[in-house]
Amino acid sequence: MENIIFDDFKKLDLRVGEIKEVEDVEGADRIYKVKVDIGEERQLIAGIKQFYAKEELVGKKVVVICNLEPKTIRGVESHGMLFAASTPEKDQLTIVSLDKDIPNGSRVS
Repeated sequence: MENIIFDDFKKLDLRVGEIKEVEDVEGADRIYKVKVDIGEERQLIAGIKQFYAKEELVGKKVVVICNLEPKTIRGVESHGMLFAASTPEKDQLTIVSLDKDIPNGSRVS
């Protein structure tokens, strides 16, 4: 694993978000369209469908990378990324979430 300098880490805009809405993406079996409140509403595409039912996600407090370049996936624009952990085999995945309540938009450092 390659080390990065602290200044590179500081470039990441990591914020607390609350998942407000989860929708299927037409023709996609692995991704959801997710609306997250990070102090403003943000739409993300997340490859978590095989690990979570939509109902499990709504209301969950998560960590979002907010300053990634927008990317269009399956015709849907994504403005960020959820933090998640997976096994090397990619057969298990869990979203990084918070153990205590904190306001949406709070910075993660």
